[in-house]
Amino acid sequence: MKVRLCLAVAIAAIAALVSAAGQNPAIQNQNPEPNAPGRATFAARCTGCHGSDGNGGELGPAITTRVPMRSDQDLIALIRDGAPAAGMPAFGSLTASESADLARFLRTLQPRNGSQPARVSLTLDDGRVLAGIVLNQTLADLQLLGDDRNIHLLRKTGARYRAVTSQADWPSYNGSTTGSRYSALAQIDRNNVGRLTPKWIFSIPNTSRLQVTPVVVDGVMYVTSANECYALDAGSGREIWHYQRPRTKGLVGNAAGGVNRGAGAAGDRVFMVTDHAHLIALNRHNGALLWETEMADWHQNYNATGAPLPVGSLVVAGTSGGDEGVRGFVAAFDQTTGKEVWRFWTVPRPGEPGSETWQGKGIAHPGGATWMTGAYDPQLDTLYWPVGNPGPDLIGDDRGGDNLYTDSIVALDSKTGALKWHFQFTPHDVWDYDAEEPAALVDATWQGQPRKLLVQANRNGFFYVLDRTNGRFLFGAGFVKKVTWATGLTPEGRPIKTPGMEPSLEGRRVCPSLDRASNWYSTSFNPATGLYYVQTNDKCGIFTRTPMEWEAGKGFMGGSFRQAPGEPAQRVLRAIDIRSGKAAWELPQTGAVNSWGGALSTAGGVVIFGEDSGALMAADAVNGKSLWSFQTSQLWKASPMTYLFDNKQYVAVAAGSNIIAFGLP
Repeated sequence: MKVRLCLAVAIAAIAALVSAAGQNPAIQNQNPEPNAPGRATFAARCTGCHGSDGNGGELGPAITTRVPMRSDQDLIALIRDGAPAAGMPAFGSLTASESADLARFLRTLQPRNGSQPARVSLTLDDGRVLAGIVLNQTLADLQLLGDDRNIHLLRKTGARYRAVTSQADWPSYNGSTTGSRYSALAQIDRNNVGRLTPKWIFSIPNTSRLQVTPVVVDGVMYVTSANECYALDAGSGREIWHYQRPRTKGLVGNAAGGVNRGAGAAGDRVFMVTDHAHLIALNRHNGALLWETEMADWHQNYNATGAPLPVGSLVVAGTSGGDEGVRGFVAAFDQTTGKEVWRFWTVPRPGEPGSETWQGKGIAHPGGATWMTGAYDPQLDTLYWPVGNPGPDLIGDDRGGDNLYTDSIVALDSKTGALKWHFQFTPHDVWDYDAEEPAALVDATWQGQPRKLLVQANRNGFFYVLDRTNGRFLFGAGFVKKVTWATGLTPEGRPIKTPGMEPSLEGRRVCPSLDRASNWYSTSFNPATGLYYVQTNDKCGIFTRTPMEWEAGKGFMGGSFRQAPGEPAQRVLRAIDIRSGKAAWELPQTGAVNSWGGALSTAGGVVIFGEDSGALMAADAVNGKSLWSFQTSQLWKASPMTYLFDNKQYVAVAAGSNIIAFGLP
């Protein structure tokens, strides 16, 4: 594994700050001579867009405040590879020496007078004095990078400013480590949710439909897209800093399409994965890259899309590539250094325990990716991580047996990565029914006794309740209208498979479809109602197998899928009673049944979810009555979250390429 420590400063504001304060060799002009090497290259290649002084032209933005955001290595990579999505061409014809000379010359460029961030000293309404660099300012608010190197969010009150922040944060993908996406906030409730209105919108350029869940810590929201992270004022949506690096060319898998589901924050760091399966740590106050660790070699079909989970002094992450034949793993890294502490492989090597469940050559490219964010129980000091499908997805000829630990939940010791237990939902999966759905940790009374439970509405169409202390199967039941691949579950929770349901060359009708009964979008358990809210698909499909061999740089599905012709499909929000497995209520939706929006529930008695037509909706958590909707006209690819900022509750969600925050009038 490669670990790279980077001392490059990440935002131009810091450059201005240290310039005002004195000297900093890391960002001083490296070649102040007017005829510095690289000047001619800049004149020939760059001035037409960015202006002769780098302060912007007709076709391109100012780069004088952007150059200090990148290390020399990243700057040279940008020159070489360009930023096609932003309209910047690649200059791959330049030699390494010419690229280095150009990078050095770019560091000699200076912002025009008046464009540098202003340095101020402010007396707040409580008498405190803050000094630092103004990052953004309007008539109503100000974002300050203080001399203490922290972000301060300020609001105008009379002639002075007052400090604002968040009173309830959302520091990781599901808000808390329980994975339940439930909030104790109740300011927005079933009586006033109908008055929700948009408060601000932040658009992320050059992105496809975002799959990110925003993270909020100390009043700052962090949102990601592929190889990008933005820090925003969570009360106004104003950008504070932006980290970006070039996307990797030649990737296969979801990351190649720009997918990134978010970040995790702890201490002074925010963690995210890159498209090519690196894990990075950024200073959450200024966006500086603190370290970078290669988790896996992307040339072997690895990529990464999931939100890391900080746990104690570690940060835990997995990778994508299960549909491309990688060998999956979960790994933990030291938050301070990025050094790998432990790794759990989701498929054993030949000869290792569990390898007997792989019969044939399929174990060479087995799948078992780990791209969803897991859950953590601090009392048991146990991680619960969902594991993806075996490969090839739709053909099992070369991998006879159960294929552990694919399609499973693995319970791991958080400090060592040692396996405590596992539960496999779909042994020998040939329908891509992997376990990459949220698993909620629930403390509840079960058959008269308090139990620590884990619940999941699995893609295969069955709802499961496990004892999370030991992995024992307690209960399971179907939760969608049609399940044809299995007739039920044994007392141990093993599926009773229906003969003749494997994908065929001609195509086999199977329920649920390849879009599955549920999927990776967020679910929510509300302890007040005892209900588990999950977006479901009543949908069947035709599974067709296509024999193939694994190749680097290519997919490894082993087949294709289409919706069953002539059969209506429907998306339904279901509130499942975890004790009976039955839906306490259902909310059918109108749409094409191709949306991917999840659910959020709160102590205010509401469930907020992405409705199939493109609306963000709220329903009564007790009876499912529709209470509010806001049409975004977007195909959902993300799930909502909530936080309290300046004592006001907000609900935020990614819709298309926008982050939209809602609140009460």
